[in-house]
Amino acid sequence: MGAVAGEPPTLSVVIPAYNEERRLPETLAQVWEYLESQGRPYELVLVDDGSSDQTLSVMRSTANGHASVKVVSLPANRGKGRAVAEGVAASTGELVLFTDADMSTPIEEVAKLEAALDRGADVAVASRGLRESEIVIPQPGMRVLMGKVFNLIVQGSLLVPRVWDTQCGFKLFRGAAGRQLFGDLRTDGFAFDVEVLHNARRRGLRIAEVPVRWSHSAPTKVRWSHPVQMFWDVLKIRLRG
Repeated sequence: MGAVAGEPPTLSVVIPAYNEERRLPETLAQVWEYLESQGRPYELVLVDDGSSDQTLSVMRSTANGHASVKVVSLPANRGKGRAVAEGVAASTGELVLFTDADMSTPIEEVAKLEAALDRGADVAVASRGLRESEIVIPQPGMRVLMGKVFNLIVQGSLLVPRVWDTQCGFKLFRGAAGRQLFGDLRTDGFAFDVEVLHNARRRGLRIAEVPVRWSHSAPTKVRWSHPVQMFWDVLKIRLRG
């Protein structure tokens, strides 16, 4: 259905990407098919985070002739947090989902997050950390360990208590709340989720953690230097209060 003149989209889907020319076509095909099957107004916001490959060309080709697709291009690589923030800022939907370009969480899982918002939440967080979560292909052992250590730090800092997976790249927001939260974002890197959820809690917004189906997708954009930066970013978020 796509965008309808004069009618705001029910759902905006923001997909940030950095050097994803190979995976992006299949991802966009899956997302497009799902959104078209829903029979409601939507928009797709694609954000190129300063890629050095043909990611931006793939995005522009997808957007060509389709009013429901927006492309946001960052002139240099800023980090996933900044890419998501710029995409959310460009969105107009009643609800805003951001999802990773690797589709580790299938787009169909957004229905579970929407159900959480229907029950009164303002933010729905896809989670790999709940008993009901379905991990189809697990992460490598070292990545699992790093994730557990990072979560212990987040819980110990009391930034986002009782949210057991802050880092899953699949989150749904009520549109106005999401645009406000990301408009205030100061963390450009991978720890941006912690800041967004922390600020949501501070503002009294209701956060629901939702079990989803998830599969590890290789290759990953996470590098060994990123956890150090993430820990430093968490410290800065804590110091800012």
